[in-house]
Amino acid sequence: MSLYERHGGQHVQQPVLVVALEGWVDAGLGADGAISALLGARPTELVATFDGDPLIDQRARRPVVHLVDGVNEGLTWPVIQVRAGADGAGRDVCYLIGPEPDFHWPAFAVDMVELAQALGVRLVVGLGAFPAPAPHTRPVRLAATAPPASAELVRTVGTVRGTLDVPSGIWGVLELAFGDAGIPVVGLWARVPHYVAGMAFPAASAALVDGLAEVANLTLDTAALHAEADAAIRQVDDLIARSDEHTAMVRKLEANVDAVEGNPLEVGSIPTGDELADELERYLRQLPGPEDPGADPPPLDGL
Repeated sequence: MSLYERHGGQHVQQPVLVVALEGWVDAGLGADGAISALLGARPTELVATFDGDPLIDQRARRPVVHLVDGVNEGLTWPVIQVRAGADGAGRDVCYLIGPEPDFHWPAFAVDMVELAQALGVRLVVGLGAFPAPAPHTRPVRLAATAPPASAELVRTVGTVRGTLDVPSGIWGVLELAFGDAGIPVVGLWARVPHYVAGMAFPAASAALVDGLAEVANLTLDTAALHAEADAAIRQVDDLIARSDEHTAMVRKLEANVDAVEGNPLEVGSIPTGDELADELERYLRQLPGPEDPGADPPPLDGL
């Protein structure tokens, strides 16, 4: 039995499916800012909703009660949905949004593949962001992940060199499921300076939308995101300038990144790949648990 219900989208043609589910790694709120900008740019229509009962832990992701003078006027339940819109040139784009499922990941992936095939999806792009030893004074770069069948998409974005074994979100399951079904798929991951991972970093969101536009051949306006990014970077500059220690740290990161250009994760440099894996795993362990899924992610090294 299908976990989703169709509501529309019968007229979309070869859309790109953008996946940005809440609850997993999103350093600097990169994916959250990117999907908010995308959904706010143009109107969308509801294509499908997923039954929350078998997928969502309601105590971990509680519904919101609407009270007026003590009167309970209803609940807003967390919902996983697919919406359809278009880019600036009229190309169809679908969005998978909402909370990451708590349960039945394999069944959810099967249904998403089925829905993508029914919609004629030509490419699936996942959005995320991870903390990395990168300075805020350099452009945010992307690293990509993909199943073997879509390995060429990884090479067009940037590869993660070396081997990293880290916990997976639902994206890892979807990535393999779409790949097995023969649907091109790639995950875009913004590299966020580890010392601002716990605060909004619009530069990561802008980089993700720019990367999406390039890899999917879409027309997307990121002017507002880049303006927000410039303002945020100036704020970080001000904070950094107050500490000689932090200033020295940024200068060291700048020298490191400049010396190893072409390696999105700086694996094999200072810090080492093992140190980066430890840092990333520590960050993942500090992510909000099931009792507090909406909390802000923790900073790796506070300013």
